[in-house]
Amino acid sequence: MGIFDFLTGEFIDIIHWTDDTRDTMVWRFEREGHEIKYGAKLTVREGQAAVFVHEGQLADVFTPGLYMLETNNMPILTTLNHWDHGFKSPFKSEIYFVNTTRFNDLKWGTKNPIMLRDPEFGPTRLRAYGTYSVRVTDPAKFLVEIVGTDGEFTMDEISYQIRNIIVQEASRVLASSGIPVLDMAANTADLGKLVAAAISATVAEYGLSIPELYIENISLPAAVEAALDKRTSMGVAGDLGRFTQYSAAEAMTEAARNPAGGGMAAGLGAGMGLAMAQQMSGQQSPQSGPWGARPAQAQPAPPPPPVEHVWHIAEAGQTRGPFSKADMGRMAGDGSLSRDTHVWTPGQDGWLRAGDVRELAQLFTVMPPPPPPAG
Repeated sequence: MGIFDFLTGEFIDIIHWTDDTRDTMVWRFEREGHEIKYGAKLTVREGQAAVFVHEGQLADVFTPGLYMLETNNMPILTTLNHWDHGFKSPFKSEIYFVNTTRFNDLKWGTKNPIMLRDPEFGPTRLRAYGTYSVRVTDPAKFLVEIVGTDGEFTMDEISYQIRNIIVQEASRVLASSGIPVLDMAANTADLGKLVAAAISATVAEYGLSIPELYIENISLPAAVEAALDKRTSMGVAGDLGRFTQYSAAEAMTEAARNPAGGGMAAGLGAGMGLAMAQQMSGQQSPQSGPWGARPAQAQPAPPPPPVEHVWHIAEAGQTRGPFSKADMGRMAGDGSLSRDTHVWTPGQDGWLRAGDVRELAQLFTVMPPPPPPAG
């Protein structure tokens, strides 16, 4: 082996990248003057891609594998430089390693509430948040559209932009879904797929994809959640009477445990317990109130309305009727009913003269008042 062959072996280039940062998306291979020797070994590991940029122009892209950088492995770079097959001199190019693995457990969430019309609650505001993953699917496009000449590009530099895209599409999907708020929790998986599909075209323009997107939670404003909690509590309680008794018993127990209340608390607890026991056993006196105090005097019930009698009239061996008291009054007024007319009503013992029946006798004593003076 000659001295030239020895020197050639000693100065051979080995180009590779190992990353332990877990958030670096692009790393530029640094070399003084960016000078790469012809025949250098390029190692591209799984989950990586190597992009060559020659004099500011995108050249070859290498997928995982071991390469000898020669004219037959670098067709675009060879064309750009018009190299002959016998070229063996160093060349100047920038090499960017692109991480093509998934970046997982990235957070997204709505900064402001989403306004929508709920079928049950009407106009409603809600918030949503979750996680997503992203990966580089087109290293060349990602380098051109996003990275530029950045020598070390991390996930943090693009995560804010992706979050904005996700929130925009999530707001649109949730507002137009037509799913009631109370049923959204059962449909978060489908909603997440809709959001991921809606943003796929946008992120593809950056050379990226969103393999996974999850909606972890959809929440209502605190006031609405408090109202729902009360409504749920009422449903769980069932019988409000028993729920009231249970609450009073709990209050009695708490008062007994409170040493600051002293004897007053103990007496109140004992009184509440006694009254509760009376209520639950059905032994409470009807003369006392719920805590043993006598209630205010109740108003007497009104008497039942009087029974309206109907009357029959006997004249010349014939009977007529029944007539109401108003009818009898009209007949007394026109003279067709007199005191000697025989009358009968259900419950009366035989026929009696109208003048002998107290209810009818007054019909013959009512005289009209004198007429008003003329003029």
